[in-house]
Amino acid sequence: MTARHEEIADELRRAIDREEYTVGSRLPSESELATHYGVSRGTVRQAVAALTAEGLIGSRQGARRVVLASRRSQSFAELRSFAQWARAMGREATGHVVAQEYRPATQEDAVRLQLAAGTRVLHVLRVRGLDGEPVLLERTVYADWISPAVAAIEPDCPSVTQRLYDDTGLVFAYGEHIIDAVACGAQDAELLGVRRTSPLLRVRRVTTTREGRPVEWSDDRYRPDAVSFSVHNSIDNNALARTTPE
Repeated sequence: MTARHEEIADELRRAIDREEYTVGSRLPSESELATHYGVSRGTVRQAVAALTAEGLIGSRQGARRVVLASRRSQSFAELRSFAQWARAMGREATGHVVAQEYRPATQEDAVRLQLAAGTRVLHVLRVRGLDGEPVLLERTVYADWISPAVAAIEPDCPSVTQRLYDDTGLVFAYGEHIIDAVACGAQDAELLGVRRTSPLLRVRRVTTTREGRPVEWSDDRYRPDAVSFSVHNSIDNNALARTTPE
């Protein structure tokens, strides 16, 4: 049987997802929440502690708790796959490979994957969806040493990350991300079902193993109505750096 504080925590998560409590807004006080749910303040405190641990809310001593993010937000404080992020929102991740082929590594591929130029690497164009609705295009280049395992995965696999872990034990441990906005081209517009020249949120990323060995680099393009990204930082730890466009 689910504990009452866990039920309340889940109700609060869903309320944040529905934007009943928007990012930056304050939650009701413990007393108000206790009255609303018909429980003690201690039970509310347990529920709120769970959301705090997840990074959804935060507070300062003596101040009412503030919403920091929703489960629609992808935080760069942790490395999660698209499928893991979707599950955290209670959504179903889907995926479909549109094109897949081996090519000689370009100079950019070689630099990002730390390979010799001309090394045979695997290029994959994949459409990702939430509950069947396309929201993301992934153009991913896989290093030569992992390419055969990726090529063997079925085209509609919902989580390549999980499959690679199951099949090879590979763990994606570190990621470097560059975020900007781009205009939607003809192919992207057709695959995502949006108008050409619509703005897309682009995330270029390189992912490595725990030992720092590059696994893949990708150009990911999101429909802007489907996702937002959150970064939680402090004077002691800043996960986000501003750079000029490349």
